[in-house]
Amino acid sequence: MNEQKKAVISILGADRKGIIAQVTRILYDYDVNILDISQTIVSGLFSMILIADISSEHCPFEALKNSLAEEGQRLNVQIRVQRSEIFEAMHQI
Repeated sequence: MNEQKKAVISILGADRKGIIAQVTRILYDYDVNILDISQTIVSGLFSMILIADISSEHCPFEALKNSLAEEGQRLNVQIRVQRSEIFEAMHQI
């Protein structure tokens, strides 16, 4: 079995209908599994952070990152996708 690869995806912007639906549709299209998720709305500002399993052979990282960035522009929100190894390396001595 392949080693699990993870990504941290963050979404930030003005709240509006459809943000979660559109982001998760793209994740579904790339065969991404959501492992953990946190979402909140404060004073009309939407924020969501999720940890995703991007191990699928149907999930080329750069293509996923580009698709989410394009959708972020369309929705007028900022979407960042980073490999989890970045965060794990920051906490190792």
